Amino acid sequence: QVQLVESGGGSVQVGGSLRLSCAASGRAGSYYDMGWFRQAPGKEREFVGAITWSGQSTVYADSVKGRFTISRDNAKNSLYLQMNSLKPEDTAVYYCAADTTVHITPGAVTYWGKGTLVTVST
Repeated sequence: QVQLVESGGGSVQVGGSLRLSCAASGRAGSYYDMGWFRQAPGKEREFVGAITWSGQSTVYADSVKGRFTISRDNAKNSLYLQMNSLKPEDTAVYYCAADTTVHITPGAVTYWGKGTLVTVST
């Protein structure tokens, strides 16, 4: 079992920045690929980005490419999401995810955090 706890959400104005964190604990957390998903009100959960366990490879959704950056610190069992140039359409609950391989389909993910809310206002 892997436990994931997100933090860092909040309210920000358009064009602002936020940094989300995800603390992993439990079984061999550093050997999991990890990622971020988000779910806006009334919409399905969608892939944001992911990073391999080594940190050497990342992949992003087109909607956040160039604005969001995923990183991890395996010594701290932590995953991060730096979000810049935020837009109102980035408003959502952001979820940390972990699995033995990168998934872009939410239904395939094994471990989830409970989410942290990001609100981008004009």
